[in-house]
Parts: sequence; structure tokens; C-alpha cells
Amino acid sequence: MLTTKRQFLKISAATAGALATPTFFTKGAIAADTVDVGVVFSLTGGTSIIEKSLADATLMAIAEINAQGGVLGKQIRAIQEDGASDPKTYAEKASKLVVRDRLGTVFGGLTSASRKAVLPIFERRNSLFFYPTYYEGYECSDNVIYGGAVPNQQLSNFIPWIIKTLGKKKFFIVGSNYIYPQEMSKVCKILIEENGAEWVADEHLELGDSEWGAMVNKIKNSGCDAVLSNVVGDSVVAFYREYKNQGLTHDKLPICATVTSEIEIAAMGAEYAVGGYTSFPYFQAIDTDANHSFIERYRKFVNDPKAVTHHAMECAYTTVFLWKQAVEKAGDVSPDAIREAIRGQEFNAPDGRVKIEPQNLHTWLTPRIAQWQADGQGKIVDEFKEPIMPLPYAAYGETTSNLFCTPKGVDPAKLKI
Repeated sequence: MLTTKRQFLKISAATAGALATPTFFTKGAIAADTVDVGVVFSLTGGTSIIEKSLADATLMAIAEINAQGGVLGKQIRAIQEDGASDPKTYAEKASKLVVRDRLGTVFGGLTSASRKAVLPIFERRNSLFFYPTYYEGYECSDNVIYGGAVPNQQLSNFIPWIIKTLGKKKFFIVGSNYIYPQEMSKVCKILIEENGAEWVADEHLELGDSEWGAMVNKIKNSGCDAVLSNVVGDSVVAFYREYKNQGLTHDKLPICATVTSEIEIAAMGAEYAVGGYTSFPYFQAIDTDANHSFIERYRKFVNDPKAVTHHAMECAYTTVFLWKQAVEKAGDVSPDAIREAIRGQEFNAPDGRVKIEPQNLHTWLTPRIAQWQADGQGKIVDEFKEPIMPLPYAAYGETTSNLFCTPKGVDPAKLKI
């Protein structure tokens, strides 16, 4: 949701204590018998439909590392908090982990609203926040490791493909009313126009809204031939169900989504999404031994033989291993040491080879597009041959003088999708 003045004041009050004095972490931050890290995802509220799986994937990675001997010869201990699908609560929990628990590393976050709420805490206290979720870009903090896709890894392949392959020319853009969907909408408009198509509407409903009747009716009467959805959380379920209830079908008017994943499909029922599309670097349908093993281990870890995997939770899993490698390279758990050691780290993830870009701490990922099938899985219909560089500013047609966000050897003037 949009951050109102009242909400901003609440968040500011929650973080005021955290911003008072910097905290410095050294080798002494390693406890006698454990290396402690924070884990903060929403276990309750509207976005818990997604975030519970991110928490599980993070804890699974920690458990696997511990089973292999831990890090620096010590077991990892996770101190877990509930963000409760609320930016103010996220700020309070992040403050507790960083200030009271004195943790230099915290894994967590789904929405951009939650990331923006906690960012001042990590920057002022010089702690590291490992954020696993795809997001809108236009941010580079040296206190955040960005594990998910940015727009040039999720939309630069998607919108041209929709126009050229599906033959769609008129887009209805719809999303939830907060930072990520609003900013993704801006990127969508740029790409739609650059590829010779047009957008006929740009509409938003509040995060968590379940009343989609009027919005779907607008879509029906708009004259569009494709819907670009940036709808988030349990609103995705309500949207797709209402879509079918009003007689719309994806074979004639497809929803092409940047958020809808296997977990939302499982929640709504596969019949509501059949024929629609999503663009992500990871899908459960990736047919490799590494991914099959990942799925099997995850289902065993959560004790659910039907549990599904998806992009954000796969990134949550992967970032823990990238952190481990950086800690072992540095021989230290201080944020400064980890930050430097993680630049350029690579890992064979379930979606393939990934790498932390040294200049902006975002992740090289492989763009893919999938069409949803009757079994609730995505059939991959397009994919890049290899990972591509993350360009968090490029999607906006803007450049930055901040060299930290400009990869080496790349002309800033050419950082456009």
C-alpha cells in the first residue's frame, strides 16, 4: 500500500531508537558455539501466503549448511521474527534483530514497502539485509544483497515476447497499490511503447483487497487484448477467481503476470490460471537434476509431499549459500567483510548458475517465461541461454552517476532495456 504521512510517522517512531548509534560488528560477534543470523518474514497477514515459504526455504538452507558442518566450524543459529505483512512491524522486528540482538546479517522481506521500511536501520547500523525477492529496481544500497530479479531480468524479455509472439497490442495494466506494482507499471509502459503497442489503462487496488468485481468489469470493457498483472499476495487469488467468474479466459485475454507463481496457483486452484503467463528466472518446471533434488528436499523439509517451489523462495534458499561462501572467504562475520567477500560470488542454484554482481550487489539470473497448465505448473515457453547482468536502473531509461550502480566496463549512457 502507499505509505501515508501517518504510516511514515509510525515507521519513523519504530526505527528512531535503531538510528541513534552505529553498531560495529567484528570477529567477536561470533558466539562461542554459534554464528547467529536474523530471519524476518511475514508468518501472518496477507502476504504470508508467500512469505511462509521464504522463511521455510531460508531455514532449510541453514539446516543443510549445519548438516555439512556449519560455517567457520560453527553451527548457524537463526533468530526468527514475524513481519506480519506490515511495514511498521517489519521495522520494529528489524530494529530488534539489529539493535537488541546485535546481528550483522538478517535474511528477509517480500514487498518493497517492507524493504523500504527496514532499509534505514541496516544503513545506519551498517548491518546486511539479504533480500531475496524480485523487485522494481531503482535502488542500490551497499547494505542490501538483492537476490531476486530486477526489471531487465523479468520484463525486457516478457513484454516484447507478448507483443511479437502472442500478437497482443493493447494492454490493461493492473496491480496492488504500493511501491513495487506502481514502479513496475512505469517500466511496463516504457517497454509497451518502445515495442510499438499501447496501454489502455493503469489501475491499482489496495494490497490485500479481495473485491475485484468492478476492476474485472473495467478490463472486460476496456478493449484490451492482454492484461499485465502486478497484483501481489492473496489479492492474486481473488483476482484470478473473479476473472473466470466473469467469463474471461486466458486463451482469448491472457493475464501476463510479474508476480503470480506456483504458490498462488496452488492457493487459487489451477483451473483459474490455465493459459495465463508469468515471467520469472525460476519455475518449479525447470527440468534439471539439481532442481528435482531441490524440490524433493524442500517437500521433505516442510513435510508436505505436494508443496510447490517458486522464484522468491528459491532465491531465499540460494542467498543463504552465497552468504556462507562469503563468510568462509572472509573468515569473518562482520558486515564489511561479508560485503566485500560476496562480490562476484557464484553458486549453482536450482535455476542454474547465479552470481552476485560486484558493482551493485544484485544477482545475475536467467530470464524465463512460462504458461500455466492444468496441473498448476508452468510450461517454460521461452528462456535465455545464460544469466544476464542485473541493471537496477536501466528499466527506467535513466542512468546514475553513482558508480556503485554502474557495472564495470558498461557505458552508463547505454544502460537501457
